[in-house]
Amino acid sequence: MTLSGIVVRCDELVGLLFPYLDAVLVESVFRVNEVVHVEARTRGLDVVCPDCTTASGRVHSTYERHLADGPVGGQAVRIDLTVRRLYCENAGCARRTFAEQVRGLTVRYGRRTPAAQRVLEAVAIALAGRAGSRLAIVLNTRVSRMTLLRAVMNVPDPAWNVPRVLGVDDFATRRGQHYGTVLIDCETHRPLDLLPGRDAATLATWLREQPGSAVICRGRAGAYAEGARAGAPDAVQVADRFHLWQNLGTALERSVRRHSHCLKAAGTSADGLVNDTGAAEVEQFMSPIEARIRERHATIHRLLAQGHGIREIARELHMGGNTVRRTARAAAPEELLSGRHQPRRSQLDPYKAHLDQRWAQGFTNAVHLHAELRAFGYQGGYQPISDYLQPRRRRRIRVVAPAPPGVRQVTGWMMRHPEHLGIEERRQLTALLARCPGLTALNRHVRAFAETLTTRSGQHLKDWIIATNVEDLPGLSTFAHGLEKDWEAVVQGLTTRWNSGPVEGRVNHIKMIKCQMFGRAGLSLLRKRVLLTAAR
Repeated sequence: MTLSGIVVRCDELVGLLFPYLDAVLVESVFRVNEVVHVEARTRGLDVVCPDCTTASGRVHSTYERHLADGPVGGQAVRIDLTVRRLYCENAGCARRTFAEQVRGLTVRYGRRTPAAQRVLEAVAIALAGRAGSRLAIVLNTRVSRMTLLRAVMNVPDPAWNVPRVLGVDDFATRRGQHYGTVLIDCETHRPLDLLPGRDAATLATWLREQPGSAVICRGRAGAYAEGARAGAPDAVQVADRFHLWQNLGTALERSVRRHSHCLKAAGTSADGLVNDTGAAEVEQFMSPIEARIRERHATIHRLLAQGHGIREIARELHMGGNTVRRTARAAAPEELLSGRHQPRRSQLDPYKAHLDQRWAQGFTNAVHLHAELRAFGYQGGYQPISDYLQPRRRRRIRVVAPAPPGVRQVTGWMMRHPEHLGIEERRQLTALLARCPGLTALNRHVRAFAETLTTRSGQHLKDWIIATNVEDLPGLSTFAHGLEKDWEAVVQGLTTRWNSGPVEGRVNHIKMIKCQMFGRAGLSLLRKRVLLTAAR
């Protein structure tokens, strides 16, 4: 027969399709409407009863099953299999008849082969309903989204052992309204369960049902601390370092807000209205070309003073080498300006003296001036007059004082590593700290806590708390008081290597799955996909 342009013998094709020929006899293979049909029947072997396991060969009746299989040569495959219904030979068995099943080919009430079912399960786990249904069409299989969702829900949960190090964190099923709890094995990074809610009772109940965790990594939520104590009193709790740093940032922002008067003083040094060219050059009007030449001259000579070569400057400024050399040879920009071509004569030249006089008298409207010149015999248009007056309009410009740094901006500067600050950010922060002793103290304590956190030297935390309380910094004092209330877990978080990083990564995985399902997944389906995608 010919299948997708390839000539094969029927027995060769059957050998590819059926690894279970010992139980099935293929009678014919043909194609109808781009679907390959395989007609087969069972070989008539004795079959055991599914209840009492008694072998039987006595036939009650036969019927035909139609099984969808994986595609071959880009074409759908349907197996038309004739199977038998047999009598149970055991008189004491409650089952009188039973249908025979072919191992690896049929299952009870199944309309697909196990191989095809596994493919659809994989598609459903990866893409869920609608997206999976669209992909199934490409795979020459038509299946509804609800069938795929049922296939996902029927897959058993992956097996796991009670973890030695348990990670706990919350995730949003509906942000700001409904939350759940994710539990993972911090050593293997595999999710174990998703629980509804994020209260202490939910976590405590799960820990009692799954005893054996020696370490519990959690955030700073009080509910998780209480639930861990109630459900696993012997486990060591570890407060996550990321959440400690996040809590410090919140406390620091409140403290910086108390010194907002220092931030406002940083942006009041600029004048409201100033001359752009200086007092000595008030009457000098600079054209855009002249301004560009002066700026280019200053930039090139500055780079030359820093030790850069002509070619390097040309590459950096995207200029020709001759232009850079000519500018470098000029000691002053006037040398470049003197060689410029004289402007062409225009119809406006005889009337420029009148325009200067009217401008000095305060008449600056170009439309009115154009009407006056037309009365004196000017034949040109309005635009030359506007262009001639434009440099005078640029003489005085309004310089707006730079906005003072905001509270969150200053908080971010203090929370970041000094080496990661830009030059301008570092300059502004240094100037701000020099003006405000309170912000200087805050910055010093933040740097000290960062050193304790990054080096995991939690044994020095008590000294940091004492120093913070001595300087009377309300925001940091409140943060330090919260550390003392959760002291054991905080010290463990600042001394051991365990943290909630794997849990945060799993929360991002949950967000990705939620987005993929357009936020329509309930907790049961979301839980099933999270567990199964991580297990594959």
